[in-house]
Amino acid sequence: MSSEIRVPALGESITEATIAQWYKKPGDAVALDEPLCELETDKVTIEVPAQSAGVLAEVAVAEGETVEVGALLGSIGEGSGAVSAAPAAPAAEAAKAPETSQAPESQPPVAAAQPAAATQAADSSDLSPAVRRVVAEHGLDPSQIGGTGKDGRLTKQDALAAAAAPSQAAAPSPSPSPSPVPAANGDVREERVKMTRLRKTIAARLKESQNTAAQLTTFNEVDMGALMQLRRDYKDLFEQKYGARLGFMSFFARACVIALRDIPAVNAEIADDDIIYKNFINMGVAVGTEKGLVVPVIRDLQNMGLADIELAVADMGRKARDGKLALEDLQGGTFTMSNGGVYGSLMSTPILNMPQSGILGMHKIQDRAVVVDGEVVVRPMMYLALSYDHRIVDGKEAVTFLVRVKECLENPERMLLDI
Repeated sequence: MSSEIRVPALGESITEATIAQWYKKPGDAVALDEPLCELETDKVTIEVPAQSAGVLAEVAVAEGETVEVGALLGSIGEGSGAVSAAPAAPAAEAAKAPETSQAPESQPPVAAAQPAAATQAADSSDLSPAVRRVVAEHGLDPSQIGGTGKDGRLTKQDALAAAAAPSQAAAPSPSPSPSPVPAANGDVREERVKMTRLRKTIAARLKESQNTAAQLTTFNEVDMGALMQLRRDYKDLFEQKYGARLGFMSFFARACVIALRDIPAVNAEIADDDIIYKNFINMGVAVGTEKGLVVPVIRDLQNMGLADIELAVADMGRKARDGKLALEDLQGGTFTMSNGGVYGSLMSTPILNMPQSGILGMHKIQDRAVVVDGEVVVRPMMYLALSYDHRIVDGKEAVTFLVRVKECLENPERMLLDI
């Protein structure tokens, strides 16, 4: 008896998804709860597990297509299946070819090339569209390329690296006819790739943010010397006690908590003709991944200590990079921090994550000459940027907020005393 594979509930306000990748082909054996395919939604990537063991009997929707919640993806039938059945068939035909073929003796080289091509086609059916394109353009054999993706799957980078390798470039073509494939060095002038659902959502939300909010950015700079010294003095003891690395994010988060308490408008949002002031702080932390920018949320950060914050930030960052974020991890933020400094950014103007009214931009720490007590000295300085919604937050409030963050970071004892 077969069982249907359907699109599961994807979460509040999400009604459709895109088939990013099928892990199995029709005829493959399937174990209970084994991932069958990957769905890409506006916010997260979700794997669809098998509801029963058996054989993947049918794939109803191809990779790259859009499906709604509850749509039929395929079916699982009874049996044990065999992944190697499809590639083995051409080999069996090749073994019979000398006995049944009536072609002249000059034809065997062409006939021998056909099983290899069939095998390559079979292997390619399990590849993503981008990888299949590179394989086809360069005449590569997927079975001869080592995969670095999940479960050993080929990635686009694997295929491009194989195309540029001398062994692949020098491999003889199975057909002497001219090919429209670009030169063997893989020098392609341009490539057209369809935007992922996540990338389209990011683009739409950022443009919506620009069109909706009255965005303005105010800047300040902070001397990181005292905080860097505090970290050097206690990072080893901190890690021994809490099992967490002492970074700067927890200090910035605590500084923002103090500043948000003093300037609640930066933690508020507009709903129709009302302003909603939040008595809690759900901190969004922007994380860059291979698939795009995501902003997981750390909830009730006002009740957390430095160790709790560091552990939460590390956990969210790991889940984001591994594609394991759940929908609830991305919802409910009231304020956001974005650290462009990890990529070398010296200054930027972050865009609001609607409907939030404030986002703090952190940047690269750089030694600069500054004047302290009438003398020019070299200090480790960082530029801070606060982008805010001027519909709610006045300029005075925004500047005061950023000054309060600066004071806490330059005098860490203020955070200990909560002043």
